[in-house]
Amino acid sequence: MRRCILHVDMDAFFAAVEQRDHPEWRGQPVIVGAPPDQRGVVSTCSYEARAFGVHSAMPSREAYRRCPQGIFVPPDMARYDAASRRVFSIFERFSPLIEPVSIDEAFIDVTGARTLFGEGMAIAQQIRAAIRAEVRLTASVGVAHNKFLAKLASEKAKPDGLFVVPEERESVVRFLGALKVGALWGVGKVTGEALERAGFRTVADLQAADPAYLTRLLGESLAAHLLALASGEDAREVETAFEEKSLSREYTFPEDCRDRETVREILKELADEVGQRVRAHCRYATVGRLKLRWSDFRTITRQAPFETAVCDDFSFRAMAMALFDAERLIQPVRLIGFGVSGFSDGRSEQLSLFDDAPEAREKRERLCRAVDALREKLGDKALGRCPRRAERLPPPDGNVHRPTR
Repeated sequence: MRRCILHVDMDAFFAAVEQRDHPEWRGQPVIVGAPPDQRGVVSTCSYEARAFGVHSAMPSREAYRRCPQGIFVPPDMARYDAASRRVFSIFERFSPLIEPVSIDEAFIDVTGARTLFGEGMAIAQQIRAAIRAEVRLTASVGVAHNKFLAKLASEKAKPDGLFVVPEERESVVRFLGALKVGALWGVGKVTGEALERAGFRTVADLQAADPAYLTRLLGESLAAHLLALASGEDAREVETAFEEKSLSREYTFPEDCRDRETVREILKELADEVGQRVRAHCRYATVGRLKLRWSDFRTITRQAPFETAVCDDFSFRAMAMALFDAERLIQPVRLIGFGVSGFSDGRSEQLSLFDDAPEAREKRERLCRAVDALREKLGDKALGRCPRRAERLPPPDGNVHRPTR
């Protein structure tokens, strides 16, 4: 049976959630990321903002220069996570073979689901309709017989569209031939420049290439890989055993910060937010990591293991403070970050009959989960740790690190 793969990609996900939850922002240029008067970058933006040339990873000050009427909002990862979980629960109705790529996109193998729900296009239509009706967001879906083509199809479908790649080889070759060589996985800046110098600018150029010449140019492995993709061939399976590698949060100071206590307060906030996200994923972390960037852009990272796998804010804060207090502030701080990794589904340490630490940890976890439930019910800003300073600290950046596929 020929495979049928969907690639579902939410449209401007973070910005779309903000527009959904703030009806007055619909149709307006919404920019999620650092404020325009501070150092930092755009996480994502609505299509209305993209019309002004704003894009992700752009400095927020440049985004404001291009789109001064833009609505700048800080990331709210708790709300985005909640929306993501609802979207993925819709995927699960159609197939158990789901490979998350990020918080807002996934591959779904619906090969075996066609007897129940119809062909790939029909399943894609049902998924898009369910997301629109139940989550009040839009998604673009690509349908093809492999992952590479499905990904290209979803990009062609954006925004809020559906594109089906024909199965006939001649049609696939024509579809790919019009694309730039940079559309092929594995073609980065260096490879792209080498191909362009050699006269290969489109996929059609590669399709007509002499394999021996391409091998001399790129090496046997990369040449074979690109020739296969140029012909629409991709044998990779949808990988359901997805494991988050790390979760972290970072904050870029508006001005380089010399005050150690201010940096500590920001770091506590970051540790709390990491804890909330780890618990939302029902995971436990075994390693904590500190990131410091000085005013001259030099960056250091420090990490250490927890005594046991943990998920509570108290343990995360303690680790963050221990790592930070071991460092001298040799320069003003430009950026501070905290993250965790080494995830497990639970604790595996050997317990002692005379050790009351497990009971204490369970109490801390229950408290943190109770706070999470209140925040989900009353809003993310309803509860918070009282800062030592009189002023409420500004919200941190929304940098969530996920594995690259």
